[in-house]
Amino acid sequence: MPVNVVQQLMGFPISVDLRDGDRPDADRVFAWLREVDLRFSPFRIDSEVSRYPSVEPSDDLREVLALCDEYERRSGGAFRASLPGRSFDPSAIVKGWAVQRGALMLREADVTRFCVNAGGDVVTAGEPSPGQPWRVGIRHPDNAQQITAVLGIRDGAVATSAAYERGQHIYDGRTGLPAFGLLSVTVHASDLTTADATATAAFALGVDGPEWAAAQEGCLVYAVDTNYRVFRSPELPVVSG
Repeated sequence: MPVNVVQQLMGFPISVDLRDGDRPDADRVFAWLREVDLRFSPFRIDSEVSRYPSVEPSDDLREVLALCDEYERRSGGAFRASLPGRSFDPSAIVKGWAVQRGALMLREADVTRFCVNAGGDVVTAGEPSPGQPWRVGIRHPDNAQQITAVLGIRDGAVATSAAYERGQHIYDGRTGLPAFGLLSVTVHASDLTTADATATAAFALGVDGPEWAAAQEGCLVYAVDTNYRVFRSPELPVVSG
């Protein structure tokens, strides 16, 4: 029987939909994500992230720090976890990294057909039913009730960066100012760590972001700029819209 569990963690709803696993498999994923929230939240004064760099980083934090450095380098400084006058905040990396680690836990437990949706960022494996991909909607940047496109995903991930849920929370690390020029950027990649980090960096880059993201290895892009022009990778697996 399919298992579908939803919990509120890390500030957004997270669902684990298993088509060939059991409830304990989903519970292990949620236990890991609760641990991540405690250790990596910049809003908890006792978290490892809040205490860094005054404490020696764990191996997990070292991995996150390396990813932050990598995407700062790739984006020419547009993506940056440390901004002048602001505390260190690797959240843009941590979300995708943590959920992808949860997906790996499911695979290690021999779960082969699943979808984990973390506030609209999705990682999938296999098919929900034979011959059918997991369907992942891309919402209209101005209307939460409207879907602009639906992607058909098997064994891949989709992440979106936008200002429509949390306002202007993504900054251009080159200027220290809120990023502008785009309404939303959606990236499809083989894993959620890559998709999430690439989408955030692309949004920070502004109008140059979609082409930059599409040039990253294994990334396909659907983006809408502030003039409502759409950039779409030709190979993007759109099934409707």
